[in-house]
Amino acid sequence: MKAEIKCGRLTIEDICSACSGELFLSGTSADAEVSAICTDSREAEEKTLFAAIRGERVDGHDYVSKNLERGCPFALVSRMPKGIEGKKYALVLVPDTVEALGKIAQSYKSRFDISTVGITGSVGKTTTKEFVSAVLSAGFKTFRTEGNYNSTIGMPLSIMEIDEGTEAAVLEMGMSGFGEISSMSRTARPDIAIITTIGTSHMEMLGSRENICRAKLEIKDGLSEDGILLINGDEPLLIGAELPGVRTVSVALENRDADVRALNIRMGISKTVFDIVCGDRVYPDIELPVMGRHYVYAALFAFVCGKRLEMDVEAIRRGLLSYKNVGMRQNIYELSGITVIEDCYNASPESMRSSIDVLSELAEKKGGRAVALLGDMLELGESSPILHREVGAYLARSGCRVLFTYGERAQNIAIAAVEGGVRAENVYTNPDLSAPALTGDMMLHALRKGDVVLFKASRSVAAERVIEYLKENSDKLPM
Repeated sequence: MKAEIKCGRLTIEDICSACSGELFLSGTSADAEVSAICTDSREAEEKTLFAAIRGERVDGHDYVSKNLERGCPFALVSRMPKGIEGKKYALVLVPDTVEALGKIAQSYKSRFDISTVGITGSVGKTTTKEFVSAVLSAGFKTFRTEGNYNSTIGMPLSIMEIDEGTEAAVLEMGMSGFGEISSMSRTARPDIAIITTIGTSHMEMLGSRENICRAKLEIKDGLSEDGILLINGDEPLLIGAELPGVRTVSVALENRDADVRALNIRMGISKTVFDIVCGDRVYPDIELPVMGRHYVYAALFAFVCGKRLEMDVEAIRRGLLSYKNVGMRQNIYELSGITVIEDCYNASPESMRSSIDVLSELAEKKGGRAVALLGDMLELGESSPILHREVGAYLARSGCRVLFTYGERAQNIAIAAVEGGVRAENVYTNPDLSAPALTGDMMLHALRKGDVVLFKASRSVAAERVIEYLKENSDKLPM
């Protein structure tokens, strides 16, 4: 990871001061300027600060000496590296380089007077980030985190790319265990914090939904003095959480007691329309350029953010309409007579169900068969078999006619789908993730013209390889 410092001058002495480090100089000046920060030694250049991080397999400290030889004298370290004698360097020594990155980013962000939105949750973080940034961009110069810059390393680096004139920042925060969201929140100091959902991702690390909820609620730790916490009002764990001293606003599709609610949700082939009830006001016919009830939650969060920042409702509407999916999230397109729903970025039981809902709705509107390729879901711990089976049962109830499973864990989806009523001859399994062509050939054999096909799996499954196989052999698809 690498971040270019976009605003103002940052010296090695500024960096040392920001993270309360100890500065060691040899042939360099404390006034030397740093123009970028990276964690990958291959990206270290003349004015780049290399943050040496100890990983499970690699220790960045082992690469400091090589960086010095290549002309990169700046490093953030937690121990003095070997092989630096007689070389030109400026080293900032700290107890923990990851923690120091957060402090450096916090100091850099203090240069700006901007409204900050922090977003976490088990499902829907990136979608909500994109909706919020789309809305805020309709009224402000808005910065948002890109890609996977949502960790205790990535988010601070992302902050370093905020540039002059920025009026709002939307920062995504992921996690794998306790303490990480708290650290990122204290770095970001959000004025608005959002928790999208409490799901079952990270069960392997945290053991229960209650623990996942505790970890997500850490986002309140860095809230600004007059900040607010937006929560999913249909999630009992969030509604029932004790949050003394924290002002909360709940959004919901089902809970009639929520502060902001969506009503009268209508689906089109490529849009969703609904009404918003906020206080004693009703805002009718809010339109999104994507299909799916799960998008409505993200839009509600974005609506509240816009209202909180005193945006005109018409500007908020324009912002919502400007939303675009990113990466491999629910891209819908035609491929040689079939409709593809490509949603291969990641998967959890909750997002699987949401995608199955979209599949069912779209197949009904297009008059085609609902077909799904569902792959392994990871990080579910001991609950993995039953959670995969629950997805299979849900799929059967949705009316899906044909199922392909990809991966060993996903075979439990197939078992439960058959038990739920999907005909066994319409269920195809491939436990071997190294053989996407096998599943591709199964699909070439079974698909019909007019089918609507969902592709959904955890990121490491790389289900898009099956789509690529179909594209390469599209002449064999039914026409």
